Amino acid sequence: MIVVVGSCNVDFVVPVASLPGPGETVLGGDHLRMPGGKGANQSVAAAKLGSPVAFVGCVGDDALAPTIVSALDGAGVDTSWLRRVPDAPSGIALITVAEGGENTIAVSPGANARLGPDDVSAAASLLSGAEVTLVQLEISLETVAAAVRAAGGRVVLNPAPARSLPADLLAEVDVLVPNRSELAVLTDAAEPSTPDEAAALAAGLAGPGAVVVTLGADGALVVENGEPTHVPAHEVEAVDATGAGDAFCGALADALARGDSLVTATEWAVRVAGISTTRWGAQSSPTRAELS
Repeated sequence: MIVVVGSCNVDFVVPVASLPGPGETVLGGDHLRMPGGKGANQSVAAAKLGSPVAFVGCVGDDALAPTIVSALDGAGVDTSWLRRVPDAPSGIALITVAEGGENTIAVSPGANARLGPDDVSAAASLLSGAEVTLVQLEISLETVAAAVRAAGGRVVLNPAPARSLPADLLAEVDVLVPNRSELAVLTDAAEPSTPDEAAALAAGLAGPGAVVVTLGADGALVVENGEPTHVPAHEVEAVDATGAGDAFCGALADALARGDSLVTATEWAVRVAGISTTRWGAQSSPTRAELS
């Protein structure tokens, strides 16, 4: 069982020729409305790969909530611990996507900001029995810490959106999964431009048992016991990178829950994330049948 504690949104996506700069307005194509949120995206990715997944989160009391819930239910995610918050909007993300898949994202957390330690306590027995607990930073740090403490199995933390984290929290994480910019924030250093630079930063990061750095088109880097292993990406024609990191995390959790080594799990995650960029939407990761 994988338990994901995190956010769920509705994404409003606008395709544009190029991303707008500060103060600039650009015209885009027809907008798309899709389910999203890092926690929900990761839950759906893992469930589509065949893992049993339960999601702990919050939705608002509004017209957007059914879109979120139906997407989770449709992927086979257990939503028994998804709480509906009265008088609160559901979370939304406003996303512009340029040709080639590069994007910018603004998130309004809404009900996600109401997810608290009490919700984690209510799911304590679920978390204690999970093989993998997967968390991100689109919810309060207090709630993240509660989930990490309650986890009985392996803890995977995706430190996104980027922020510095306390040493005692990092010490309880088994696998930390940052991208380049998140790794830079965690280490208070310049963003690494090469896998070797990323390896040096990750190796010097105190606390987590292992670090997996996602590198986009360069694949990923596993740093375990101080030893780096580069996992190259497969060449794809990307159209939308939204949610690729979430597809990676969901696939990584799926493989770890099945007992794979961290390097093997990362190879699987790189493959899944690459395919997700060839499709529109944050929950467009492939099913296990599509990968066979």
